Amino acid sequence: MSMFNTGDILETIEMFTQENLDVRTVTMGISLLDCIDPDPARACEKVYRKITARAAKLVPTVDAIAAEYGIPIINKRISVTPIAMLLGACPDADPVDFAKALDAAGKAVGVNFVGGYTALVHKGFSAGDKRLIASIPRALAQTDIVCSSVNIGATKAGLNMDAVKMMGQAIRKTAEMTADRQCIGAAKLVVFCNAPEDNPFMAGAFHGAGEPDCEIHVGVSGPGAVRAALARLPKDAPIDEVASLVKRTAFKITRVGQLVANLVSRELGVPAGIIDLSLAPTPAIGDSVANILEEMGLETCGCCGTTACLALLNDAVKKGGVMASNHVGGLSGAFIPVSEDAGMIHAAETGCLTIEKLEAMTAVCSVGIDMVIIPGDTPASVISGLIADEAAIGMVNSKTTAVRVIPAIGRKAGEKLDFGGLLGYGPIMPVNQGDPSVFINRGGRLPAPMQSLKN
Repeated sequence: MSMFNTGDILETIEMFTQENLDVRTVTMGISLLDCIDPDPARACEKVYRKITARAAKLVPTVDAIAAEYGIPIINKRISVTPIAMLLGACPDADPVDFAKALDAAGKAVGVNFVGGYTALVHKGFSAGDKRLIASIPRALAQTDIVCSSVNIGATKAGLNMDAVKMMGQAIRKTAEMTADRQCIGAAKLVVFCNAPEDNPFMAGAFHGAGEPDCEIHVGVSGPGAVRAALARLPKDAPIDEVASLVKRTAFKITRVGQLVANLVSRELGVPAGIIDLSLAPTPAIGDSVANILEEMGLETCGCCGTTACLALLNDAVKKGGVMASNHVGGLSGAFIPVSEDAGMIHAAETGCLTIEKLEAMTAVCSVGIDMVIIPGDTPASVISGLIADEAAIGMVNSKTTAVRVIPAIGRKAGEKLDFGGLLGYGPIMPVNQGDPSVFINRGGRLPAPMQSLKN
């Protein structure tokens, strides 16, 4: 008896051809711990050789699988051990040399992005951390495909407020140094609380110290497929039927991701890691998380009821996807990156979606204030305050939150930035300009919440 149902096959084909279903990324995680060397030049050479050896066949293998099975696989990426861990062994190194080694290696094997220009400082700074953070603006200005992330908080550790201050300054400086390129550097920089060590999505991907030497992660997508399924549901259907339909659709989407992970793992002889269940939108019409929320019954994303609808979506995606995967990890939920989501862009342009509403939404979705373009004159202290607010939500709720904002240098609210491609475009959203600098300048460590004491 066949394990495949003809209706399911036809439905999946329709998801690919009509509803923008794709596998958003296949990401190879590579450990660089064996590349640590007190000689910076030798260390960078080891990094280049390790990446180009491990990932030599990644892109052609994934492309061949996509062609054979008819599955669109959009991105091929690499995540590596946080580079700050390598910097500790060579105190005289210029950290940007490591970024250039990552950039060169990634280009040599043909991937879209390399993540891992990273520091994990949620409880304090170790050797190499401050130097890496200080170098981020130069690193992102002098490379093309390198992405950077810094974890400044955790439920167990609290928030490193010294790092919060530094990252507000780093984001602004990165935007300034790439102002001639639509401030693109800041779009490749994310600040985390509770960062996952197996995230396949950029800009926050890095390969955690507890991960194996090499593994394959897959990030699925499919907002268009979920929206199309909901569009066929009667408008008076009870909300639990909406949740059930989302779960069933997420299950079907995730099976595709697991299939790809198994195939790539087998072909490359590399262990399969996790499936990230996240619904990742694109600027394409019909491939929007905002449109899913509107299909549930909202006039426009951002109106009252948006947070409740997003909570339902995030939960149902996890429940449906987990049954179709061997191992779930990464961020897993619904993404709400404003410039990458046509529905979010529209809602922001009309004023229905504000940063304050986005912050409320991040309490129930899988990430945070993501791909939000803010006025170019926004002070670093305000950016740090936004980071602190978002990190506090993650810390208290034991979830991942993040900030990826792009100060549009020389521009004001109401204007636009256009990054092109999957990063999209968006309106510059106004930010409360009240001054939090006295709070930010206090520094120290904001204590972990009571719910962190679970042992």
